[in-house]
Parts: sequence; structure tokens; C-alpha cells
Amino acid sequence: MSTLPIYRRVVLKISGEALAGEQGYGISPEIVEAVAVQVQEVRQMGVEVAVVVGGGNIWRGADAAERGMDRATADYMGMLATVINAMALMDSLEKHGVETRVQSAIEMQEVAEPYIRRRAIRHLEKGRVVIFAGGTGNTYFSTDTAAALRAAEIEADVILMAKRGADGVYDSDPNANPAARKYEELSYLDVLSQGLQVMDSTAISLCMDNQIPLVVFDIAGSANIRRVLLGDKVGTHIRGGDGR
Repeated sequence: MSTLPIYRRVVLKISGEALAGEQGYGISPEIVEAVAVQVQEVRQMGVEVAVVVGGGNIWRGADAAERGMDRATADYMGMLATVINAMALMDSLEKHGVETRVQSAIEMQEVAEPYIRRRAIRHLEKGRVVIFAGGTGNTYFSTDTAAALRAAEIEADVILMAKRGADGVYDSDPNANPAARKYEELSYLDVLSQGLQVMDSTAISLCMDNQIPLVVFDIAGSANIRRVLLGDKVGTHIRGGDGR
């Protein structure tokens, strides 16, 4: 394992469910604290960090739409939930001395900057952590797609998919099938053709088109983000079939 980070700039995608912890809903202060500590360690390594947060611990637009709510309204509510999560993570990071900016795709100037690509890159260059909230700002698009889009826009080297209770990608649900096989390496086409639950197809296609590698790992490990950045064998690595 290398002693130097193998990536220069990363997008950390944290699902809302991961922030909920064992309680399954709301925001777990312990989980937010643990994430902040890991991000602080990564910043001390000199890696530029952007974070995309989900909102499923507070509101899931797709579920509400299935129950009859207008899909656009439900999605906008989900975007607002991501802003709440972003502010919670910002507060924890700044308590650890990590300068942080929240940028929202939905303008709300009292609590967050508007998303401006060049400003986001400048924040990263100055050593600040940038938290992208509000998804893409458009309905019908997931925060996974937002992570892929922002990674492409800021020219990130990798997307780190931090999951809760999943240490990688399996060929079936390991909770239901004890014989489920974990993948160490996959291609984008493997994910799409096998229907593996990593990201939605739009997000995976965007990563494939822009050759942005993914690492899917368990956020619960106390140093897993650092281990990924040092090249340790953590989680499942997804990239093009040619190894890029």
C-alpha cells in the first residue's frame, strides 16, 4: 500500500441512509462526526474533497411519488432534504477545523452558496471542502447522477460511494443470500448489463462516458476513506473495461 494518496481530487458520495446510521431515519450525530473525522484526515493528506449528500434519511421523493404525490413536488422536497444533511455535515467539519462551503443547486442564499462550477473549483484549490446539495437542481434525477455530474464538472479523479452496511458490490443481496459473491473489480458495462444496484443507469452512463472510476465501500470503517485513497484493497472498484 502506498503512503501517498493515489487521487488528487475526489467526490465523496454519501447516501442519506448512511447518515441515518442504525436508527434508519433522521441524522445520526455519531455518523456525521465519524464522516467529518475521516474527511479531516483526508484533507490533511492534501487531497481535495467535494461531497455530494443524499436525502433519503429525511425524504425519498421516488417513494412519495409511488404513493400518489406529484413526482416533481416529491423530488423538490428530496432536494431540500439534502440541504439539511449538507448543513449538518458542514457544522461537524468546521468544528474539526475544516473550512467548508455548501453549494446548492437550488438557490437559497441565506444558508448556502449557489452552485457555480468555477467557484467550487477555486474553493477546492484553496483547501476547502465543498458540499454539493440540492442534487442537480432538476427533478427526475437522483443524487447519484448529481455526484457523477459534479465529478465530471470539477474534473475529479474518482467518486467514492460511501454506503451503510455494504462493503462493496455483490452479485446478489448478501443479507438474503449467504453465498453471495463480492466483486473486487467491475466495468461500467458489467454494472449496466447485470443490473447491479450501484448507481442508477443515468449516473453509471455518465461515469462511463467521462471515464470516472468508482469505489463502493462501507462508510462504517473508521479509516476506510483514507485506505481507499492510499490504494488499499477496500470495497469494489468500477472502471472501464480497458482498466481506465
